[in-house]
Amino acid sequence: LSSKDREIETLEQEARDSSFWSVPGVARQKMQHLSRLKMEVDEWRELERRVVLLDELLQLSVEEKDDSLLGSSTTELAEIKTQLADMEFKLVLSGEYDERNAIIAFHAGAGGVESQDWVRMLMRMYLRWAEDRGFKGKILDISHGEEAGVKSAVVEVSGSYAYGYLKAERGVHRLVRISPFDADHARHTSFALLEALPEVEEGVDITVNQDDIKIDVFRAGGAGGQSVQKNSTAVRITHLPTGIKVSCQNERSQHQNKEIAMKILVSRLVELQIKIRSQEMEQLKGEHISPQWGNQIRSYVLHPYKMVKDHRTNEETSDADAVLNGKLDGFI
Repeated sequence: LSSKDREIETLEQEARDSSFWSVPGVARQKMQHLSRLKMEVDEWRELERRVVLLDELLQLSVEEKDDSLLGSSTTELAEIKTQLADMEFKLVLSGEYDERNAIIAFHAGAGGVESQDWVRMLMRMYLRWAEDRGFKGKILDISHGEEAGVKSAVVEVSGSYAYGYLKAERGVHRLVRISPFDADHARHTSFALLEALPEVEEGVDITVNQDDIKIDVFRAGGAGGQSVQKNSTAVRITHLPTGIKVSCQNERSQHQNKEIAMKILVSRLVELQIKIRSQEMEQLKGEHISPQWGNQIRSYVLHPYKMVKDHRTNEETSDADAVLNGKLDGFI
């Protein structure tokens, strides 16, 4: 904590300097880091205070031979243990971008309306999880299926360590259920891909050469009738060196769609850098590199029995309804 106190003091001194805001993006990131540091230090000091008070309460219950004090001490101890476990877990999240907001992208696999409905369910599950944690979820872009469900979607999850929590959720998610779209009530297996990206800032975390990008505008798709856009407000940005394409049509203004598309592009570029560095490290260590997007990480079985199982950790539960309603912490 003493080293974090010194870092807080240094950042506060920097913030008082008149030139601090000369590069707004860097200054904003430093202020966000300062806010997180203060929150972390306050959290550990509060835990320390609770432990000292508990110790005093226990001593008092022995001296006074008061069983009622002992009962309240047991409750307090349980709460402290829960708080400590959560704080210890945060110490694991020490990656370069772990404390950042997250951008998660969903893509329907083969299977038409079945897979598209599965994407809708997954998106709802993660938005519920974010809400339960006190995070803020915002849909940046969404492409609806023709019949039902969602073909693809991009969601921003804002909160402390959102990317740290969600980065291990990337991969293929598999659903087994009786299809509500099948008149024969046959059992179907659907697949959806989830990508997790850290929220980064262009010009701060990464610089994109404007000559390396191609911007196309087109009319946003709609449900038909009066809701169809008459103007070309949707934006597609292609990063020519990598071939990465991102598009956004969710907002009514072309400028807003371009801003969101650029935000997603720089996050994808940083994620690509992370992936390349990770592969280089694994090659140096002589480890086998599995294709990242080919991994089936978790199965959600709703028929003939109910079970959600993570294939990496073997964590499982029969309460599939709770998981689909956002109770994901055990798996994360």
